[in-house]
Amino acid sequence: MRILMAICCTALVLSGCTAPKERVPDLLSRAVSEGKICYGHQDDPAYGHAWCVTDWETDPLDRSDVKDVSGRYPAVVGFDLGGIELADSCNLDGVPFGLMRKAALAQVARGGVVTFSWHPRNPLTGGDAWDVSSDRVVASILPGGEKETEFALWLQRVGDFLESLDGAPLIFRPWHENLGSWFWWGEKLCTPEDYKDLYRLTNDYLTQERGIQNIQWCYSPNGPVSAEDYESRYPGSDYVDILGTDIYEYPGEGETLAEAGERFAGQVRWMLATLQALAADHDKLFCLSETGFEGLPDPLWWTDVLYPAIHGSGICYVLTWRNAHDKPGHFYAPWEGFENAFNFNQFAEKEDIILL
Repeated sequence: MRILMAICCTALVLSGCTAPKERVPDLLSRAVSEGKICYGHQDDPAYGHAWCVTDWETDPLDRSDVKDVSGRYPAVVGFDLGGIELADSCNLDGVPFGLMRKAALAQVARGGVVTFSWHPRNPLTGGDAWDVSSDRVVASILPGGEKETEFALWLQRVGDFLESLDGAPLIFRPWHENLGSWFWWGEKLCTPEDYKDLYRLTNDYLTQERGIQNIQWCYSPNGPVSAEDYESRYPGSDYVDILGTDIYEYPGEGETLAEAGERFAGQVRWMLATLQALAADHDKLFCLSETGFEGLPDPLWWTDVLYPAIHGSGICYVLTWRNAHDKPGHFYAPWEGFENAFNFNQFAEKEDIILL
Protein backbone atom coordinates (compact mmCIF):
# COMPACT_ATOMS: atom_id res chain seq x y z
CA MET A 1 0.00 0.00 0.00
CA ARG A 2 2.76 2.46 0.96
CA ILE A 3 4.73 1.79 -2.23
CA LEU A 4 1.63 2.23 -4.37
CA MET A 5 0.84 5.51 -2.63
CA ALA A 6 4.37 6.77 -3.29
CA ILE A 7 4.02 5.91 -6.99
CA CYS A 8 0.64 7.65 -7.12
CA CYS A 9 1.95 10.78 -5.41
CA THR A 10 4.83 10.96 -7.92
CA ALA A 11 2.36 10.68 -10.79
CA LEU A 12 0.25 13.45 -9.27
CA VAL A 13 3.20 15.82 -9.07
CA LEU A 14 4.09 15.14 -12.71
CA SER A 15 0.54 15.49 -14.00
CA GLY A 16 -0.61 18.41 -11.85
CA CYS A 17 -3.75 16.42 -11.03
CA THR A 18 -6.19 19.05 -12.25
CA ALA A 19 -9.73 17.92 -11.45
CA PRO A 20 -11.49 16.81 -14.68
CA LYS A 21 -14.43 19.12 -15.33
CA GLU A 22 -16.39 16.31 -16.99
CA ARG A 23 -17.00 14.62 -13.66
CA VAL A 24 -19.04 17.60 -12.43
CA PRO A 25 -22.69 16.45 -12.44
CA ASP A 26 -24.57 18.20 -15.26
CA LEU A 27 -27.32 19.39 -12.93
CA LEU A 28 -24.87 21.30 -10.72
CA SER A 29 -23.13 22.89 -13.69
CA ARG A 30 -26.46 23.99 -15.12
CA ALA A 31 -27.64 25.33 -11.76
CA VAL A 32 -24.55 27.50 -11.39
CA SER A 33 -24.76 28.79 -14.95
CA GLU A 34 -28.42 29.76 -14.42
CA GLY A 35 -27.95 31.24 -10.95
CA LYS A 36 -30.06 28.50 -9.35
CA ILE A 37 -29.64 26.23 -6.31
CA CYS A 38 -30.32 22.49 -6.11
CA TYR A 39 -32.14 21.34 -2.97
CA GLY A 40 -30.97 18.13 -1.29
CA HIS A 41 -32.08 15.84 1.54
CA GLN A 42 -30.17 13.13 3.41
CA ASP A 43 -31.33 9.48 3.12
CA ASP A 44 -34.48 10.65 1.34
CA PRO A 45 -35.50 7.37 -0.43
CA ALA A 46 -34.49 5.03 2.40
CA TYR A 47 -36.91 6.16 5.10
CA GLY A 48 -38.98 9.12 6.25
CA HIS A 49 -40.60 10.53 9.34
CA ALA A 50 -43.12 7.68 9.67
CA TRP A 51 -41.95 4.99 7.24
CA CYS A 52 -38.93 2.87 6.37
CA VAL A 53 -38.10 0.64 3.42
CA THR A 54 -37.95 -2.95 4.70
CA ASP A 55 -37.45 -4.98 1.51
CA TRP A 56 -35.21 -2.86 -0.68
CA GLU A 57 -34.66 -5.55 -3.30
CA THR A 58 -38.33 -5.51 -4.38
CA ASP A 59 -39.23 -1.98 -3.30
CA PRO A 60 -39.22 0.57 -6.17
CA LEU A 61 -37.61 3.10 -3.80
CA ASP A 62 -39.89 5.81 -5.15
CA ARG A 63 -41.14 7.15 -1.84
CA SER A 64 -39.78 10.38 -0.39
CA ASP A 65 -40.97 12.71 2.35
CA VAL A 66 -40.01 15.62 0.12
CA LYS A 67 -41.96 14.17 -2.82
CA ASP A 68 -44.95 13.35 -0.59
CA VAL A 69 -45.18 17.04 0.30
CA SER A 70 -44.09 18.80 -2.89
CA GLY A 71 -44.74 16.27 -5.65
CA ARG A 72 -41.06 16.34 -6.63
CA TYR A 73 -37.89 14.56 -5.59
CA PRO A 74 -34.96 16.45 -4.11
CA ALA A 75 -32.37 17.31 -6.73
CA VAL A 76 -29.60 16.03 -4.45
CA VAL A 77 -29.73 12.96 -2.20
CA GLY A 78 -27.13 12.32 0.48
CA PHE A 79 -26.02 9.01 1.99
CA ASP A 80 -23.38 8.06 4.56
CA LEU A 81 -20.89 5.19 4.20
CA GLY A 82 -20.22 4.73 7.92
CA GLY A 83 -20.00 0.99 8.51
CA ILE A 84 -18.77 0.06 5.04
CA GLU A 85 -15.23 -0.05 6.47
CA LEU A 86 -16.21 -3.01 8.69
CA ALA A 87 -17.97 -4.81 5.82
CA ASP A 88 -21.32 -4.28 7.57
CA SER A 89 -24.46 -4.82 5.52
CA CYS A 90 -26.02 -1.55 6.76
CA ASN A 91 -24.60 1.84 7.57
CA LEU A 92 -24.55 3.50 10.97
CA ASP A 93 -28.17 4.66 10.54
CA GLY A 94 -29.41 1.24 9.45
CA VAL A 95 -29.51 1.88 5.68
CA PRO A 96 -28.54 -1.27 3.75
CA PHE A 97 -25.67 -0.62 1.35
CA GLY A 98 -27.58 -2.56 -1.30
CA LEU A 99 -30.48 -0.13 -0.95
CA MET A 100 -28.05 2.78 -1.05
CA ARG A 101 -26.55 1.61 -4.33
CA LYS A 102 -29.97 1.01 -5.90
CA ALA A 103 -31.32 4.36 -4.72
CA ALA A 104 -28.20 6.23 -5.84
CA LEU A 105 -28.43 4.82 -9.36
CA ALA A 106 -32.15 5.66 -9.48
CA GLN A 107 -31.41 9.24 -8.38
CA VAL A 108 -28.80 9.66 -11.11
CA ALA A 109 -31.12 8.07 -13.68
CA ARG A 110 -33.80 10.68 -12.94
CA GLY A 111 -31.23 13.43 -13.49
CA GLY A 112 -30.31 14.08 -9.88
CA VAL A 113 -27.11 14.20 -7.89
CA VAL A 114 -25.82 11.87 -5.16
CA THR A 115 -23.39 12.83 -2.41
CA PHE A 116 -21.69 10.50 0.08
CA SER A 117 -20.23 11.35 3.47
CA TRP A 118 -18.32 8.86 5.63
CA HIS A 119 -18.36 8.52 9.42
CA PRO A 120 -15.98 5.56 9.92
CA ARG A 121 -15.35 3.90 13.24
CA ASN A 122 -12.30 4.88 15.26
CA PRO A 123 -9.60 2.51 13.96
CA LEU A 124 -7.35 2.96 16.98
CA THR A 125 -9.81 2.62 19.87
CA GLY A 126 -12.63 0.66 18.26
CA GLY A 127 -15.11 3.39 19.16
CA ASP A 128 -17.36 5.28 16.78
CA ALA A 129 -16.57 8.37 14.70
CA TRP A 130 -17.35 10.57 17.73
CA ASP A 131 -14.80 8.80 19.95
CA VAL A 132 -12.24 11.55 20.56
CA SER A 133 -10.46 9.84 23.44
CA SER A 134 -7.14 9.79 21.58
CA ASP A 135 -5.29 12.38 19.53
CA ARG A 136 -3.20 9.71 17.82
CA VAL A 137 -5.84 8.18 15.56
CA VAL A 138 -5.01 9.99 12.32
CA ALA A 139 -1.27 9.46 12.82
CA SER A 140 -1.93 5.76 13.41
CA ILE A 141 -3.46 5.23 9.94
CA LEU A 142 -0.98 7.25 7.92
CA PRO A 143 2.03 5.51 6.33
CA GLY A 144 4.15 3.99 9.10
CA GLY A 145 1.36 4.04 11.67
CA GLU A 146 0.29 0.94 13.57
CA LYS A 147 -3.15 0.94 11.94
CA GLU A 148 -1.95 1.63 8.40
CA THR A 149 -2.76 -1.86 7.10
CA GLU A 150 -6.20 -1.93 8.70
CA PHE A 151 -7.08 1.46 7.26
CA ALA A 152 -5.89 0.36 3.83
CA LEU A 153 -8.52 -2.38 3.98
CA TRP A 154 -11.14 0.19 5.01
CA LEU A 155 -10.29 2.30 1.97
CA GLN A 156 -10.47 -0.77 -0.22
CA ARG A 157 -14.03 -1.43 0.95
CA VAL A 158 -15.03 2.19 0.28
CA GLY A 159 -13.50 1.85 -3.19
CA ASP A 160 -15.38 -1.39 -3.84
CA PHE A 161 -18.70 0.31 -3.07
CA LEU A 162 -18.03 3.47 -5.08
CA GLU A 163 -16.80 1.38 -7.98
CA SER A 164 -20.07 -0.57 -7.92
CA LEU A 165 -21.94 2.59 -8.95
CA ASP A 166 -20.98 1.90 -12.56
CA GLY A 167 -19.32 5.23 -13.26
CA ALA A 168 -22.28 7.38 -12.19
CA PRO A 169 -21.13 10.92 -11.31
CA LEU A 170 -21.05 11.36 -7.55
CA ILE A 171 -19.79 13.65 -4.83
CA PHE A 172 -17.62 12.22 -2.03
CA ARG A 173 -17.31 14.34 1.13
CA PRO A 174 -14.98 12.57 3.58
CA TRP A 175 -13.44 13.97 6.76
CA HIS A 176 -15.99 16.78 7.11
CA GLU A 177 -16.47 19.27 9.97
CA ASN A 178 -12.74 19.01 10.57
CA LEU A 179 -12.44 22.41 12.27
CA GLY A 180 -14.53 21.14 15.17
CA SER A 181 -13.29 18.50 17.59
CA TRP A 182 -16.22 16.09 17.78
CA PHE A 183 -14.80 13.58 15.26
CA TRP A 184 -11.50 11.74 15.64
CA TRP A 185 -10.11 13.65 12.63
CA GLY A 186 -11.05 17.03 14.14
CA GLU A 187 -8.98 20.11 14.85
CA LYS A 188 -7.74 19.20 18.33
CA LEU A 189 -7.24 15.52 17.43
CA CYS A 190 -4.60 15.85 14.70
CA THR A 191 -2.17 18.35 13.22
CA PRO A 192 -3.06 20.30 10.07
CA GLU A 193 -0.44 18.35 8.11
CA ASP A 194 -1.73 14.98 9.31
CA TYR A 195 -5.26 15.97 8.31
CA LYS A 196 -4.10 17.04 4.85
CA ASP A 197 -2.17 13.80 4.46
CA LEU A 198 -5.27 11.81 5.41
CA TYR A 199 -7.43 13.60 2.85
CA ARG A 200 -4.76 13.25 0.15
CA LEU A 201 -4.20 9.58 0.94
CA THR A 202 -7.93 8.92 0.60
CA ASN A 203 -8.06 10.78 -2.72
CA ASP A 204 -4.89 9.21 -4.09
CA TYR A 205 -6.06 5.70 -3.36
CA LEU A 206 -9.53 6.05 -4.87
CA THR A 207 -8.68 8.16 -7.91
CA GLN A 208 -5.13 7.06 -8.74
CA GLU A 209 -4.67 3.52 -7.45
CA ARG A 210 -8.28 2.42 -8.05
CA GLY A 211 -8.81 4.68 -11.05
CA ILE A 212 -12.28 5.84 -9.96
CA GLN A 213 -12.63 9.03 -11.98
CA ASN A 214 -16.34 9.76 -11.51
CA ILE A 215 -15.83 11.22 -8.01
CA GLN A 216 -16.14 14.92 -7.32
CA TRP A 217 -14.43 15.71 -4.02
CA CYS A 218 -16.02 18.08 -1.51
CA TYR A 219 -14.04 19.66 1.33
CA SER A 220 -16.54 20.78 3.98
CA PRO A 221 -15.39 22.15 7.34
CA ASN A 222 -17.95 23.30 9.87
CA GLY A 223 -18.75 27.00 9.78
CA PRO A 224 -18.84 29.85 10.20
CA VAL A 225 -15.06 30.26 10.15
CA SER A 226 -12.66 32.77 8.65
CA ALA A 227 -11.05 32.21 5.26
CA GLU A 228 -7.72 31.69 7.04
CA ASP A 229 -9.17 28.99 9.28
CA TYR A 230 -11.00 27.37 6.36
CA GLU A 231 -7.77 27.03 4.40
CA SER A 232 -5.67 25.96 7.38
CA ARG A 233 -6.36 22.29 6.63
CA TYR A 234 -7.22 22.59 2.96
CA PRO A 235 -5.56 19.63 1.21
CA GLY A 236 -4.93 21.57 -1.99
CA SER A 237 -6.89 22.39 -5.11
CA ASP A 238 -5.60 19.28 -6.86
CA TYR A 239 -7.61 17.26 -4.33
CA VAL A 240 -10.83 19.25 -4.11
CA ASP A 241 -13.61 20.00 -6.63
CA ILE A 242 -16.26 21.63 -4.42
CA LEU A 243 -15.85 23.86 -1.38
CA GLY A 244 -18.54 23.18 1.21
CA THR A 245 -19.49 24.06 4.74
CA ASP A 246 -21.83 22.60 7.36
CA ILE A 247 -23.89 25.07 9.43
CA TYR A 248 -26.97 24.21 11.51
CA GLU A 249 -29.37 26.42 13.40
CA TYR A 250 -29.24 25.94 17.17
CA PRO A 251 -31.15 28.50 19.27
CA GLY A 252 -29.09 29.96 22.07
CA GLU A 253 -30.30 30.13 25.64
CA GLY A 254 -33.10 32.65 25.91
CA GLU A 255 -33.25 33.30 22.15
CA THR A 256 -36.60 33.57 20.42
CA LEU A 257 -37.14 31.75 17.14
CA ALA A 258 -36.90 35.06 15.32
CA GLU A 259 -33.60 35.93 17.00
CA ALA A 260 -32.16 32.47 16.36
CA GLY A 261 -33.21 32.60 12.72
CA GLU A 262 -31.70 36.03 12.21
CA ARG A 263 -28.41 34.97 13.78
CA PHE A 264 -28.26 31.73 11.78
CA ALA A 265 -29.11 33.46 8.49
CA GLY A 266 -26.41 36.02 9.15
CA GLN A 267 -23.85 33.30 9.81
CA VAL A 268 -24.79 31.50 6.60
CA ARG A 269 -24.66 34.65 4.47
CA TRP A 270 -21.27 35.60 5.89
CA MET A 271 -19.83 32.10 5.44
CA LEU A 272 -21.14 31.72 1.89
CA ALA A 273 -19.66 35.10 0.96
CA THR A 274 -16.34 33.86 2.34
CA LEU A 275 -16.68 30.66 0.34
CA GLN A 276 -17.62 32.56 -2.80
CA ALA A 277 -14.34 34.45 -2.65
CA LEU A 278 -12.33 31.29 -1.95
CA ALA A 279 -14.15 29.41 -4.73
CA ALA A 280 -13.28 32.17 -7.18
CA ASP A 281 -9.63 32.05 -6.10
CA HIS A 282 -9.48 28.27 -6.51
CA ASP A 283 -11.82 27.98 -9.55
CA LYS A 284 -14.25 25.69 -7.67
CA LEU A 285 -17.96 25.22 -7.19
CA PHE A 286 -19.20 25.74 -3.64
CA CYS A 287 -22.19 24.58 -1.59
CA LEU A 288 -23.95 24.51 1.77
CA SER A 289 -23.16 20.83 2.27
CA GLU A 290 -25.22 20.31 5.45
CA THR A 291 -27.75 22.49 7.20
CA GLY A 292 -31.11 22.47 8.92
CA PHE A 293 -33.15 23.18 12.02
CA GLU A 294 -34.10 20.02 13.91
CA GLY A 295 -37.85 19.59 14.18
CA LEU A 296 -38.50 22.75 12.14
CA PRO A 297 -40.17 24.65 15.00
CA ASP A 298 -40.14 27.89 13.00
CA PRO A 299 -43.22 27.71 10.71
CA LEU A 300 -41.62 30.09 8.19
CA TRP A 301 -38.07 28.74 8.34
CA TRP A 302 -37.79 27.87 4.65
CA THR A 303 -38.89 31.19 3.20
CA ASP A 304 -37.92 33.62 5.95
CA VAL A 305 -34.65 32.13 7.20
CA LEU A 306 -33.02 29.65 4.82
CA TYR A 307 -34.00 31.22 1.50
CA PRO A 308 -32.82 34.76 2.32
CA ALA A 309 -29.57 33.25 3.60
CA ILE A 310 -28.78 31.40 0.35
CA HIS A 311 -30.55 33.47 -2.32
CA GLY A 312 -28.02 34.94 -4.74
CA SER A 313 -25.12 33.30 -2.88
CA GLY A 314 -23.80 31.35 -5.88
CA ILE A 315 -23.92 27.94 -4.20
CA CYS A 316 -24.67 24.93 -6.42
CA TYR A 317 -26.65 23.03 -3.78
CA VAL A 318 -27.96 23.06 -0.22
CA LEU A 319 -28.64 19.83 1.69
CA THR A 320 -30.77 19.46 4.81
CA TRP A 321 -30.24 16.50 7.11
CA ARG A 322 -32.36 13.37 7.51
CA ASN A 323 -35.87 12.57 8.71
CA ALA A 324 -35.32 9.72 11.16
CA HIS A 325 -38.13 7.15 11.19
CA ASP A 326 -37.25 5.97 14.70
CA LYS A 327 -36.75 9.37 16.38
CA PRO A 328 -39.97 11.41 16.03
CA GLY A 329 -38.39 14.80 16.69
CA HIS A 330 -35.30 14.25 14.54
CA PHE A 331 -36.31 15.61 11.15
CA TYR A 332 -35.02 18.40 8.94
CA ALA A 333 -37.42 18.32 5.99
CA PRO A 334 -41.23 18.35 5.84
CA TRP A 335 -43.29 15.19 5.74
CA GLU A 336 -46.86 14.36 4.81
CA GLY A 337 -49.09 15.66 7.59
CA PHE A 338 -46.52 18.09 9.03
CA GLU A 339 -48.38 21.27 9.93
CA ASN A 340 -45.81 23.61 8.42
CA ALA A 341 -45.22 21.71 5.18
CA PHE A 342 -46.85 24.53 3.19
CA ASN A 343 -43.84 26.74 3.86
CA PHE A 344 -41.47 24.24 2.27
CA ASN A 345 -43.63 24.26 -0.86
CA GLN A 346 -43.39 28.03 -0.96
CA PHE A 347 -39.60 27.64 -0.82
CA ALA A 348 -39.60 24.87 -3.45
CA GLU A 349 -41.63 27.00 -5.85
CA LYS A 350 -39.03 29.77 -5.88
CA GLU A 351 -37.66 30.29 -9.41
CA ASP A 352 -34.09 29.69 -8.35
CA ILE A 353 -34.66 26.50 -6.31
CA ILE A 354 -34.33 23.19 -8.17
CA LEU A 355 -36.14 19.95 -7.35
CA LEU A 356 -36.75 17.09 -9.78
